[in-house]
Amino acid sequence: MDQDRPEGEGRRADAGARFGTERTKRLADLFSVEGLSAAEAPAVLCRACVDLLDITGASISLYGGGDTGALWWSSDPVAGRLAEAQYTLGDGPCQTASRSAAPVLAADLTKGPDARRWPVFAQQAVELGVRAVFSLPLGAGGLAVGTLDLYRDRPGPLSEQDQTFAFPVAEAITSALLSLHSAQGDRTAPPAPNWLDGAENDHEEVHQATGMIMVHLGVDPEHALARLRAHAFAHAQSVTEAARDVIAGKIRFHE
Repeated sequence: MDQDRPEGEGRRADAGARFGTERTKRLADLFSVEGLSAAEAPAVLCRACVDLLDITGASISLYGGGDTGALWWSSDPVAGRLAEAQYTLGDGPCQTASRSAAPVLAADLTKGPDARRWPVFAQQAVELGVRAVFSLPLGAGGLAVGTLDLYRDRPGPLSEQDQTFAFPVAEAITSALLSLHSAQGDRTAPPAPNWLDGAENDHEEVHQATGMIMVHLGVDPEHALARLRAHAFAHAQSVTEAARDVIAGKIRFHE
């Protein structure tokens, strides 16, 4: 034992080291995608986050070109609705984390700066029973292709241990998803289901409705999606529900 270090502090340091080693092993075990179908792996990774960290739920969101497409998987229905809400609003911690390619830690959505930063999202999150959201970008080289979103049903920051471990978790998920994606392009490997097939919402209706609005109004995709989102918000719908109404002819947009 280090002669300059008090005995109690030494025991705590040794316990912390053992805890870190155990977590590292659990990380490797939980985030291995070996033996999982490509379609089910992302949702399994979300549930692994809940097992590993002091959180209530998790979701993985991936974004297409610009702001017009998204896919997500979640550990539970609330996490899925939280992802849908942020996509509908085009705002929230995961949207901010994706655009900035930097982590966004919202420890209290009930009051204070986090509630003021995303007021509409914060209200919807609280109505879902969510009090804190922690969004970590997925990607590399300053480019985010999506986010890992962790939520909790009580306010408060991530613990120091969880903060230290959350970033390797995001890196492990990025690597796992990329390995699944790469496997699709390996012609020597056995055929596997598309790794996007397990997404909770592939937004085919949103793309179709956005295209219809583009043609009708003569606008670009971003403007068309903005109009769709505005209608969804005004009528207390998700963007997917509004898209279905557009396709069904129930909604017509005017310049």
